[in-house]
Amino acid sequence: MKILAIAGSNSDTSINKMLVTYAASLIPDAEVEIVDMNAFEMPIYKHQREVESGVPQEAKNLADKIDAADLLLVSLSEHNGTYSSAFKNVFDWTSRIKDRAVWNEKPMLLMATAPGGRGGLGVLEAAEKRFPLHGGNIIETFSLPFFNDNFNRESLSISNEEKNNELKEKMSKIAALESILEK
Repeated sequence: MKILAIAGSNSDTSINKMLVTYAASLIPDAEVEIVDMNAFEMPIYKHQREVESGVPQEAKNLADKIDAADLLLVSLSEHNGTYSSAFKNVFDWTSRIKDRAVWNEKPMLLMATAPGGRGGLGVLEAAEKRFPLHGGNIIETFSLPFFNDNFNRESLSISNEEKNNELKEKMSKIAALESILEK
């Protein structure tokens, strides 16, 4: 199984990147690629720029990675209740590729974490409404509140037993679904 793990943040110390990396580790023997948003830095989307220059190669590269994956793990950072500007710009450009949906109907676990008690619920709600309009096949969602209290940075794992079990259960469900689809 090929997993594309996307952290919707361009932070070098992204807590969402830590979470999505941990989630990917829960499916044994998977081929995992962790996406760094910094590798997809592009000019801010502008219609005139698209008309003059077309869609940047970076957006096409991300689309190719999505197409090659069997499963998408997407963990979004929350900035003012919605996507980070880095993620939103990549999403906008990728949505402009002709004759394709951004997520291409790939099965997806949509996640978020944050230092606060809502655990990125604002961005999850926004993505749950928007992603299906762009080919998002959201199988499960997961939120980890109080990241600093519930995640062990040294072992790169969830330290809160209840939340850890919740994520493991969701990952098992997704892995089982994927094995059914392969038959």
